[in-house]
Amino acid sequence: MLQETMEPAWLEAFESVLGRCGLQPGDTVAVLSESQSRPVLPELARLAAARRGARVFSLVLPSVVVQSALPVARSTGASPVLRQIAPVVSALAASTLVVDCTVEGLMHAPELPAILQGGARVLYVSNEHPEALARLLPDDALEPLVKEHVKRLRGAREMRVTSPAGTDLAISLQGAVCGGNWGYTTRPGTMTHWPGGLALAFPARGSVRGTLVLAEGDVNLTFKRYLEKPVTLHIEDDHVTRIEGAGLDADLMRSYFAGWGDREAYAVSHVGYGLNAAARWDSMALYDKRDFNGTELRAFAGNFLYSTGANEVAGRHTPGHFDLPLRQCTVRLDGSAVVEAGRLLA
Repeated sequence: MLQETMEPAWLEAFESVLGRCGLQPGDTVAVLSESQSRPVLPELARLAAARRGARVFSLVLPSVVVQSALPVARSTGASPVLRQIAPVVSALAASTLVVDCTVEGLMHAPELPAILQGGARVLYVSNEHPEALARLLPDDALEPLVKEHVKRLRGAREMRVTSPAGTDLAISLQGAVCGGNWGYTTRPGTMTHWPGGLALAFPARGSVRGTLVLAEGDVNLTFKRYLEKPVTLHIEDDHVTRIEGAGLDADLMRSYFAGWGDREAYAVSHVGYGLNAAARWDSMALYDKRDFNGTELRAFAGNFLYSTGANEVAGRHTPGHFDLPLRQCTVRLDGSAVVEAGRLLA
């Protein structure tokens, strides 16, 4: 395991990202963490903000320990630590910048709209080893690239995804909410996460149908596992209706899906593709599971990302969630390829 003692290069990386967020001397920075946060991340955030002359304060909340017969929830993007505590939400909303070092992040937390409406901008530092964060610093090229692909998504009526393994998926983008991030934000009332490099769509209800084939080497990020045998998901009216495949990968997916006892857990959450040329598909093999959150594999250039679970656009809410980055797919928007056989096109 790599050690997590403070390193100058990691502090420089945090300073760089805070600088890209437009942090100025005298700005107020809230460093939000929880009792189960990786300790080095809020410490790096606090020191980096102070070195840039900001007024920094820390909020450390107790992690929520759920005792339930339901499966363990992972990769939800909806940290429960704020628990609608009004003084905490108010303090975050009144800050210039919130550096979110919670384990799951506030992306889908119910308190996020109130924080953003207060004018704060939020940077979620993904729960990665800081070595990975330093490798995946945003650069000048990533922001315009992401913006261009988000524009393409918003202008398209349909996404079609195919692969040599047998994927053939039709996704209506009419009524979808599309967005992306590049690892920093300068605009009040917005949120991003680091690492960045994704273009995503949350489809409206009744928008997805077809077949998704997870091939050997594709990724189940909820389990932090490369697939060793193919798994085929048959999707009708947004929902996985049948799971085909022999071996452990298929059995694990069947068990986890069924464990929620909730049809909405089988439904699509979001779809999209990775844009970050610095992110690597093979990086998960080099980290222990506890050291790795997997944002890099969501963002590596040319992957197609299919996710199941909560989708506010479609009015679905469930803690069950799969993030599934696939390689070798071709992604077309209204017939024009943006990804060809796993290669991002210009």
